[in-house]
Amino acid sequence: MKKKIDVSKYFAYLFLITVCLIWVIPLIFGISTSFRSQAEVVNEGFRLLPVNWIVDNYVTILENTSSAPILRWIGNSLFISITHTLLVVVVISVTGYGYARMKFKGRDVLFFTLLGISFFPNVVNIIPMYRIMDLFGWVNTPWAMIVPGLAGMGNIFLVRQFMKGLPMELDESARVDGAGDFTIYFRIILPLIKPVLIVAGLFSFIGSWNDFLWPVIVFTDVQRMPVTAGLLLLQDIYGNYQMVGRLMGSAILAIIPTLLLFLFAQKHFVSAINLNAGLKG
Repeated sequence: MKKKIDVSKYFAYLFLITVCLIWVIPLIFGISTSFRSQAEVVNEGFRLLPVNWIVDNYVTILENTSSAPILRWIGNSLFISITHTLLVVVVISVTGYGYARMKFKGRDVLFFTLLGISFFPNVVNIIPMYRIMDLFGWVNTPWAMIVPGLAGMGNIFLVRQFMKGLPMELDESARVDGAGDFTIYFRIILPLIKPVLIVAGLFSFIGSWNDFLWPVIVFTDVQRMPVTAGLLLLQDIYGNYQMVGRLMGSAILAIIPTLLLFLFAQKHFVSAINLNAGLKG
C-alpha cells in the first residue's frame, strides 16, 4: 500500500521555510550592504549581493576611535553583560531558594505580590530609576546597567518553579545530618539547578546586550557607551544615504558576540524550550 501523504506536514514545512526566508533575506541583504561601496549603494538599487565586494567600510569603522569607537563599545557591552549575568545567577538562585525551600510567614503572599508588580511595563520605572542612578552617582557608569534588573521576577519564578520540583526529602535528610540552609543550598540544591541557571544566564546576557532604551538615557559619554547606545549615535555620523554601508557594518559587528554565543550554546537554548514546557506549578 502506498504511504498516506501527510498534507499538514508539507504545509508546516512550507510555512517554516517561508518564515525562515522572511527572516534571513533582510539579514543577508544587510551583511552584503556592509561590503558595498557608497556608489553602488546609491546607484544599483536593490541587489541581494554586491557587484564588487569591498572591506573599506569596515576599515573606516575600525579606524574611527574618537567619535565612533565601535570596538570600545563592544568591550563595554561585554563587561556589562557578563557582569550582569554572573550577578543575576547569584541573586536568582539565592532568592529562588528562599521562596521554594524555606518556610516563613507571608512567603507566598510576598512572592506573588512582587510577581504581580513585575507585570507593569518597565517604562513606568524609567524616571524614578534614573533619579536613583543619579543619586548613587552611577550615570555614565556600567553600574547603571548592571544593577537594575538583577532580581528580575521572571528569572526568580523560573528558578523557584524548578526548585519546587526537587524532592523535599533532600533537604530533610541533610538537616538530619546537621546541615544548615547555606550547606543545603550550596552543596545539594545548586548542583541540581545548573540547567535552569544556564538558561536564565543566557537570556539575561542577551537581554542586557540588546537593551536599548535604558542605555540611551543613562549614557552620554561616547567612550563609556554600550554598543546599542553607540549604534543610535552612528545614525548621526553615518546616517546619510551615502554611508549606509558603514552603518550596516557597525550593526553587523554588534551582533557577532550574540551570534557566537548562540552557536556555542544552542543546545542550552533548545533545553530552555523544554524546560519552560515542563515546569510544574
